[in-house]
Amino acid sequence: MKTIFDTEELDQIRDLARKFAQDRVAPGYLAREREGRFDTALLREMGELGLIAPELSEAYGGMGAPYLYSGAIIEELGKADFTFGYVSLLASLNGHILASFAQKHVAEAWLPGLIAGEHMLAIALTEPKGGSDAANLGLRMERVGDHYIINGEKTSISANQLAKGVITFARTGRPEDRAHGVSAILIPLDLPGITTSKFSNMGQNSIGHGSIWFDNVKVPADHLLGDEGKGFAQVMQGFDFSRSLIGLQCLGTARASLDETWAYIRERQAFGKPLAAYQGVTHQLADFDTRVEAARLMSYNALWLKDQGLPHTAEAAMTKWWPPLLAYEAIHASLLIHGHAGYSDTLPFQQRLRDVLGLQIGDGTAHIMKNIIARERAGRQAVAG
Repeated sequence: MKTIFDTEELDQIRDLARKFAQDRVAPGYLAREREGRFDTALLREMGELGLIAPELSEAYGGMGAPYLYSGAIIEELGKADFTFGYVSLLASLNGHILASFAQKHVAEAWLPGLIAGEHMLAIALTEPKGGSDAANLGLRMERVGDHYIINGEKTSISANQLAKGVITFARTGRPEDRAHGVSAILIPLDLPGITTSKFSNMGQNSIGHGSIWFDNVKVPADHLLGDEGKGFAQVMQGFDFSRSLIGLQCLGTARASLDETWAYIRERQAFGKPLAAYQGVTHQLADFDTRVEAARLMSYNALWLKDQGLPHTAEAAMTKWWPPLLAYEAIHASLLIHGHAGYSDTLPFQQRLRDVLGLQIGDGTAHIMKNIIARERAGRQAVAG
């Protein structure tokens, strides 16, 4: 559906993304999830089409496009294969961080391949004892000459066994320094001393999640991102971008489910009438349709604010907590309306339901997002008191 943010150029990139998503990505969605298999050939195809992180500079192979472009791309991917949307999410988030905070020669070594679909990057913040308390990190990072030595564990890391490198948050200061003692560094995942595991999850198994262990891993000091001890405050700004993308990733999946269900109730007969003749069915879908469109506009608005260089932290947090919940509810309703066919594994509803549930947890829970909104509206000092 058209929005006030659409332009002729945005429509073109959306059409290209839709064709790629429906023709190439959608057909293998369920099979890839059942097998826990990621298709690197699709990653390269996506890169060849210019659909990975188009907002990054042309100097690195990007388009220098508005942030809205990545929103349109991930929405179309969400309609085809929710989990494949992680390609856009991780590339844009990590690419934005490298372009902003990496030394020039490091950015030049990593970003062109990321944009071309030659490799992926992961991001590692969560720890076994940390969870949502992102400033309470135990992973240690100590400077020794021209290297940093990394020790500890990160967990629940998306694409941890697919990525070529991982942007990692580690403690360089004292534990009592909280966020002020945290630094960020890019760690190539082929370095000695690194091991990984893959979790058995309810969903999102083609991209995978798991732990990364660092045992005296030696990383060049020039891979530091931003200033030592300031990585948390600097790099976390990029999450305002990724939260809006997550909203659209979830809403794309919800929209596909609703569209399929509207089509289904026109054809499905019950008691001599199509299901569409019963208000108990149509009003429920109309309700979700309305809310999905409202959340979609909210998500695009957050990206538009970023494109304009305007504050959008609260708006981005709104797109992180509400759309994943709304998408889950809309898919659940669609599944029930389809009856036992929806409950079976021949249709995608049960897989979508499991997939979107993960983003009510990952990248910040609803409680954390509401805390962020409260701080933005009432002020950090008032909320902290």
